[in-house]
Amino acid sequence: QVQVVESGGGLVQPGGSLRLSCAASGRTFYKMGWFRQAPGKEREFVAAIRGSGGATDYAAFVKDRFTISRDNAKNTVYLQMNSLKPEDTAVYYCAAGGLGEFEYWGQGTLVTVSE
Repeated sequence: QVQVVESGGGLVQPGGSLRLSCAASGRTFYKMGWFRQAPGKEREFVAAIRGSGGATDYAAFVKDRFTISRDNAKNTVYLQMNSLKPEDTAVYYCAAGGLGEFEYWGQGTLVTVSE
């Protein structure tokens, strides 16, 4: 059975950092990524990592602040988030898939950036 489970969300002050983790089980995936959904907004792409070489893609609004990485031995992907802003407040979802669309999704972890 395939499972994708996020962890690491929480409350952080503006300018702070947080690291999200996503552990996949049941199979390995060509690509894993992070999406987020803020209150009242549609879910949006944040970052993804793919292939054995670990090529990465980022949304423009997180580039140079967020870093996605992957531990293939643990089948786990991380999202290091620095210089967090209030507008980064959202539920962050991990997704995993093959060459096509992301097939498997986690339940999400809430990140709140506030004083």
